Amino acid sequence: MATGHADPQRRERILAATLDLIADEGVAGISHRKIAARAGVPLGSMTYHFSGIDQLLAQAYRRFTDHIVTLFDTYLSAPTDREQARAAVTDLIHVLSEGSRRDLVLTQELYTLAARQPAYRELTHAWMARSRTHLEKHFAPDTARQLDALIEGLALHRALAQEPHDRALTLEAVTRITADGRQAP
Repeated sequence: MATGHADPQRRERILAATLDLIADEGVAGISHRKIAARAGVPLGSMTYHFSGIDQLLAQAYRRFTDHIVTLFDTYLSAPTDREQARAAVTDLIHVLSEGSRRDLVLTQELYTLAARQPAYRELTHAWMARSRTHLEKHFAPDTARQLDALIEGLALHRALAQEPHDRALTLEAVTRITADGRQAP
């Protein structure tokens, strides 16, 4: 492994360690020192690669939102008709809710930051717009907006439920929201 500033993976390790630490301890529990230790980098690397904790958090969360948008793309790029798109959205909800607890915690921590700080609100708006772009390939813009909210809500409810609802109920909810008959433009 390269050392010093020549280490091309150092910045990426710092971003990954930041997200892991947020998932484990919450945003309130992070510090440069903890992130550096988790990333296995010298403390000075933190200020070399990032101007401060806010820049580090913003870039780490951009990386995270890119990951989630990639999931949307994975599930929503293949469908060729409305029924396939509904099934793909249903599958996406189940993947999001049954997947990594890390992703669930990171999402909720980001929403909390966005509720308090305009810069993170802008990040979440951009994330939502990117997600809706994938949904708008199959559904009208207003329907895509409603469906995006449904995805978030059902994924959260399934992830936190002691007995999560089944796929049939998810598909029924997706079908109801998308039953307006309007296709994507």
